[in-house]
Amino acid sequence: MDADCSDAELVRSIARADADAPSAEGLLYRRFAARIELYGRRHLGSSVAAQDLVQQVLLRVLEAIRGGRLENPAALASFVLGTCRNVSWDTRRSELRQRRLEREGAEAFEDALDQRWLEQGQVVRLFGCMNGLPEREASVLRMSFWEDRPAEEIAQHIGSSAGNVRVLRHRALIKLASCMHAEEDS
Repeated sequence: MDADCSDAELVRSIARADADAPSAEGLLYRRFAARIELYGRRHLGSSVAAQDLVQQVLLRVLEAIRGGRLENPAALASFVLGTCRNVSWDTRRSELRQRRLEREGAEAFEDALDQRWLEQGQVVRLFGCMNGLPEREASVLRMSFWEDRPAEEIAQHIGSSAGNVRVLRHRALIKLASCMHAEEDS
């Protein structure tokens, strides 16, 4: 693929998935990676976050090209910039949400841990029951209730479907409740 080719030619070569597609994808990276990283440094404030932004944006752009969702191949630069903006907004929103959840979780945890609860050993029992769950079920519960992730996001993380995540979560909650009640009775 010629380095002087237009954005439209570059898009068409990637979309065709012919023998030139790998070199066209490399050219896409060389053409836009530095710009995306600069955007990320300016808007996300971290070189690590900027490098992550490069990977996420280029992946989404490649998926859009391969899927035929780029309506105007000549406007590739604008599409990349718009994708940068959307991904960085999502990243910042996710970070703010995570910080808020951590803060609220810490406050709720402190409120919930009054002396009576500690005396009854509920926390220790809960953690013991969580440790007794299979790792996959325990991680689904942690991602669902501590990290407040939706089933679709958890499914992507563990390589499953959202429906299966809901089933795993339901079964894990039953096991957890059963364990908590069993220890109360003994």
